[in-house]
Amino acid sequence: MASANGKGKLFEYAVLYHPKQTKEEHDRGELPKSVLLIPATPILAGSEDEVAIIAARNIPQEHLNHLEDVETVVRPF
Repeated sequence: MASANGKGKLFEYAVLYHPKQTKEEHDRGELPKSVLLIPATPILAGSEDEVAIIAARNIPQEHLNHLEDVETVVRPF
């Protein structure tokens, strides 16, 4: 998915996990903290969609069963 002239664009992506609040946390009035699964990673790609696909492929196996709590963020430069 490279651009027509063959040049990639610079992007950065990160993957976050936002755990659901447990009953114990709720009872204590605490909110669970988000976890950085993949730190900000620079990448050359043709589009933000391409970066999102690459990031999704790198999500750790143990988080694939709760993707609704996983967020991928992409930033173009």
